[in-house]
Amino acid sequence: MEKAREFQKNIYFCFIDYAKAFDCVDHNKLWKILKEMGIPEHRICLLRDLYAGQEATVRTGHGTTDWFQIGKGVRQGCILSPCLFNLYAEYIMRNAGLEETQAGIKIAGRNINNLRYADDTTLVAESEEELKSLVMKVKVESEKSWLKAQHSENEDHGIRSHHFMGNR
Repeated sequence: MEKAREFQKNIYFCFIDYAKAFDCVDHNKLWKILKEMGIPEHRICLLRDLYAGQEATVRTGHGTTDWFQIGKGVRQGCILSPCLFNLYAEYIMRNAGLEETQAGIKIAGRNINNLRYADDTTLVAESEEELKSLVMKVKVESEKSWLKAQHSENEDHGIRSHHFMGNR
């Protein structure tokens, strides 16, 4: 950002907040993604075993529900959960074509168009048009790969906010 100021260039950001991101990871989709990402089958089997047979019940003011199987979500507080989520998010970014696109900003000769930490994603571009294109690509791939089942009736499909800002 300092260099952008120095050279009087605009930088546009979009902060994407996926609704309940860690809770939305579909286990079956996760195993497929891990395989596609080159994770060895024996490690995927270990993870499947870790997540197999998870059940829950819900206590309400009217009593307790029957037990049901859990097929979504990475375990809260588990040291593996951020890594599993990051692989899921990486899959979405790759399928959105963000590695191939020339949109973004140049840093040390490298094109950077997304920054991620846990479930927070920031898209970066040099123009509002580039940024809108990145947002649409990520949104479409997120719907296909991830959030469609949870928020299919929601107009923004789990992407809660887009903040476009120029830096002068």
